[in-house]
Amino acid sequence: MSETHLSPLAGKPVPRSLLTNIPRLMTAYFAQTPDPAIPTQKVAFGTSGHRGSAFSSAFNEWHILAITQAVCLYRSHAGITGPLFIGMDTHALSEAALASAIEVLAANGVETRIDEHLGYTPTPVISHAILTYNRGRTEGLADGIVISPSHNPPDDGGFKYNPPNGGPADVDVTSWIGKAANEFLAAKLDGVKRLPYARAIGEACIRRYDYITPYVADLGSVIDMEAIRGAGVKIGIDPLGGAAVRYWEPMIERYKLDATVVNDVVDPTFSFMTADWDGKIRMDCSSPSAMAPLIALRDKFDIAFANDTDADRHGIVTPSGGLMNPNQFLAASIAYLCAHRPDWKKTSAFGKTAVSSGMIDRVVAKMGRKLVEVPVGFKWFSAGLIDGSLAFGGEESAGASFLRRDGAVWTTDKDGIILGLLAAEITAKTGGDPNQLYQSVTADLGKSYYARIDAPATSEQKAILGKLDPSKIDADELAGEKVTARLTRAPGNDASIGGIKVTTENGWFAARPSGTEEVYKIYAESFLSADHLAQIQADARAVVAKVFGAG
Repeated sequence: MSETHLSPLAGKPVPRSLLTNIPRLMTAYFAQTPDPAIPTQKVAFGTSGHRGSAFSSAFNEWHILAITQAVCLYRSHAGITGPLFIGMDTHALSEAALASAIEVLAANGVETRIDEHLGYTPTPVISHAILTYNRGRTEGLADGIVISPSHNPPDDGGFKYNPPNGGPADVDVTSWIGKAANEFLAAKLDGVKRLPYARAIGEACIRRYDYITPYVADLGSVIDMEAIRGAGVKIGIDPLGGAAVRYWEPMIERYKLDATVVNDVVDPTFSFMTADWDGKIRMDCSSPSAMAPLIALRDKFDIAFANDTDADRHGIVTPSGGLMNPNQFLAASIAYLCAHRPDWKKTSAFGKTAVSSGMIDRVVAKMGRKLVEVPVGFKWFSAGLIDGSLAFGGEESAGASFLRRDGAVWTTDKDGIILGLLAAEITAKTGGDPNQLYQSVTADLGKSYYARIDAPATSEQKAILGKLDPSKIDADELAGEKVTARLTRAPGNDASIGGIKVTTENGWFAARPSGTEEVYKIYAESFLSADHLAQIQADARAVVAKVFGAG
């Protein structure tokens, strides 16, 4: 997020005048028809599926009908014949999109599993359901759909496909689905099979499914729930009005936890949120502004945590330090897991994205383990988590997952629920909170100064940045230090990072175009000082400006 232009509303209750008009939003979903000749109204899969607002004709009924039919075609193309697990979050458009998807799935005869009460289903629960069903199978494999725009504002919708590996679909799959969906849009939905909702919901292939019980019952295989209960860790939980809201009470009851859900309200306007840094509503559990209410309760609990709307991200609030920086919690988690998962293979690596903190590299090295650095996007971790070559995968945006205690795969999509519970396990087993663990683990590793800022960029400039040749970067120095690497591909898997990363001995920056806004993101870190970080950021802007000028 940008720290430089904080809104006067940041961290404060949102005025009612700024709340989304939900009836008008729903009318836009059903009444507005996207024009596929306009790029912003086409189906476009970013790092986390197709997203947009119905108000801007970027997420409307036609989009979902077209994408779902394209998913049905892809399943036939790929020979996927098992059930499709589908879930939605608490955004208003998610409910409408689920209905649209069911109409198409039923018409295509796809065996579909929906929540037994038509309730909300977190992203990691869909991944867990897919992997649990597919365990031991070689044919008739399951896949899934997640309907969520993550932490995005209340007027946004999101639609993501997870193939049988349980994680986010890779570029080849999303390109295939996106191309087919846009062809359906151009043909005014000719070729899209559809049943009226009242009939579709009653079709034999649309089956009600208990998502909560299997996931909750299995948590002891990935988290030491007995240790949390035994230590009497006092836990505060804020679902931020999201899809995990009905999962916590069954969990608390089953494992006899001393935990309190501080807010169980579900409201599509998200009127209970405090405004994010720019005055908008986002259920961003890594934002101090959005997390202000839970941070205010830090002294009432031994540990507190929140999840974003589809519960694939985590925000950890400690008594000793308030809201933890996501990078710091990832580093602390890795250090703890290395020491408290004896059944994990010592050869299993720890994964991070190219824009995550270099402190993670230092912690992994200190623990004597291997680091794998990949581009942004959790899909890059899925294969490694399945075969056990990766024990943990984490992103700087507060998304992570890791293996079961016996070293088997848990989820291949981000799981904010287990990361929150891991914070409680750390507190139970170490006698201190995760912030205290981070401070002790990194005391001899230097101090990290890390920040992400956004800068304006046109569509043309973003395209230049996303396809940059590293030879076009002629900077030999960065903030007074010799450049040691200029990267456009991730060292862990040689996949494009969709931007650039420039490193020195004591710092680095990465620049990537945003997939949803007319900005590019600068991630930067210094291990020297805040002033050195500021100089890295200034030099980064100059490097990118020169690239734009040449382009």
